[in-house]
Order: sequence, then C-alpha cells, then structure tokens
Amino acid sequence: MATVENDPTSSEGGAAAFSVVHSPIWSEYQLRKYPFQTRPIPRLSHTDPRAEMLMNNEEPLVLTDTNLVYPALKWDVPYLQENIGSGDFSVYIAENHKFLYYDEKKMANFENFSPKSRRIDMKFSDFVEKMEKTHEEGGDERVYLQQTLNDTVGRKIVVDFLGFNWNWINKQQSKRNWGQLTSNLLLIGMEGNVTPAHYDEQQNFFAQIKGYKRCILFPPDQFECLYPFPVHHPCDRQSQVDFENPDYKRFPNFKNVMGYETVVAHVLSLLYDLSFPQGAPTPKRIENPLRAHQKVAIMRNIEKMLGEALGDPHEVLELDRRVEYYDSIDGRSSRVSVCDA
Repeated sequence: MATVENDPTSSEGGAAAFSVVHSPIWSEYQLRKYPFQTRPIPRLSHTDPRAEMLMNNEEPLVLTDTNLVYPALKWDVPYLQENIGSGDFSVYIAENHKFLYYDEKKMANFENFSPKSRRIDMKFSDFVEKMEKTHEEGGDERVYLQQTLNDTVGRKIVVDFLGFNWNWINKQQSKRNWGQLTSNLLLIGMEGNVTPAHYDEQQNFFAQIKGYKRCILFPPDQFECLYPFPVHHPCDRQSQVDFENPDYKRFPNFKNVMGYETVVAHVLSLLYDLSFPQGAPTPKRIENPLRAHQKVAIMRNIEKMLGEALGDPHEVLELDRRVEYYDSIDGRSSRVSVCDA
C-alpha cells in the first residue's frame, strides 16, 4: 500500500496552489507526524548494480538519473494551460486535505456511504482558476486534478510525451515480464493534499515534475496491519485506518505497521512494484511458500468470488464475521478483518 502527500507541510490551512506558492526547499519539520516507524527508500543511479538488484527483488527505489520524463520538466501550470488542450479533466474537491478514492459504481452496494470528496469535469483553465480561488479563500477545502492523458491534449504535449525515456522503460518491461502500459496519469495537487494509504495492483513509475511529494509505502506482508475496505466497498483498495488518529481498538494490528518513506522532487523517479501487474502473464506454476503479494492477490480474488457467488456484498461481510468468530475460538488471530464502513 502507499500513501502520498503533496508538497509536505504540517499546516492544516492556507494550502498553496501548484504554481502559486512553492518553497524552494523542504525540511523534516514540515512533514506530518504519523504514529509508526519508517525506513528510507534507497536513492540510486539507474546504472548502480544495487538498483538492478532491488528491481529484481521487486523492492521500491528512487532513481536519480533516468531522465524518465525530461521533456516534461517545463510542465508548469502556465505551460500546461497553453498547451494541454480543450478536453475535460477530472478534478476532485475534498472538504479537507484527505482525498480518499471511491468507486462510484460500487456506491449502490452501500446505501449509507457518504463520500468525502466529489468529482467534477472541468476545462484546465477552469481548474487553475478554481485552485487559485480556493487558495486565496483559505479554509479546509482542497482541489486535486487526476487525469489520464488522452487524444485531446495539444501537439506540444504529445511531442513532450514521445520524448520520454521509453527506451529505458521498455527494456525494464521486457526484462522483468511486466504487463503492458495501461495509463499515463497527470496529477496536480495543492500543498498538503494527502492520498491515504491504498493498494496498487500494478507496477508504478512515478516521476515528480514540480514541487515535492512525500511517499510512504508498505510491503505486502504489512497488509493485515492496514485493514483494507471490503472488495465490494466503494473504497476498495483503501485502508480503513485514519493514520492521523488511528483507532487501535478497531484496528489493533496497526500498532505493528512499518513503512518505507521518501520525498521526491523534480527529476527524481520512484519505482514501486508491490504486486502482480494487471495484464502480466500468469506464472507457469505457483510455488510454496507463497510470497506476500501472492497471498494478497489470492485473498482479494476469493473475496470477489464470494461476492459473485452470494450475490450480495453484505453476505460476504457476514460470512467473514462468522469465520473470524471461529478463528478466535480456535486461537488464530492472523486474519485480515473486513469491517463495515
């Protein structure tokens, strides 16, 4: 799982817009405090043999010199506003700094679910205006653009995109049998925005273009400490735990969580590879003992199949409670509970 924080800051109000206010440097005093320990994610040259070893072991690392998206380093807001095109962009508006993802298609499964943010489509210029106005007004509301690059972008953006270091990326893809590239996501947030911990089902290359982003990653063997929402819940793949105010009575294993952390700035690329990629070939054989990410994938698939077989996601929750009850009688307590939310 991963949690990310834009332009790390400890302040709750007065968020700075992407291109309006940028500190030239950051300090650890700006970082939000969380009640768990973290280890640093290694920072290495892509030519360092240790980088190759980490990628082979499917461990996260920061690459300092791949020039992965070098042509995009000029992508500040004015450049994008002039060249991004006239298409619509997905913009999320949240009541505070936390942007908890939810699947609108699954909202029917949980009638009492109330999302903490809302998605609207905007032209890029309207987003910039909204972001600047939100910053000027102060308060807790935040905005966050998350948009897959598509065929509506302008010619200069296309030229920049084609200039990315695809040769190096394709070599890694071929060497490690990764799946096909499925999306290229542009993210523009305000200072202090937080994407809470979530489970990614694909390998990720994250390249920071402007500003800074704090990233905290958790390996698959920490899955039971993070209490994901049920698969059929709108917040599937997200942790139920509020990292800033954890409820240890509901989520006791969270006390044992251990993460990996880094702050990425422009030019740096973060690779994290924590599970089977979608679209990748199925392994020829499964060998025991299962690896942590294989267990996670199996757990999620079982939960999906149960939901389809029972026809009601709430029946899966009830079944899980019964299994959890018998586990407690038998003295076992290592299961990941799926809780109502």
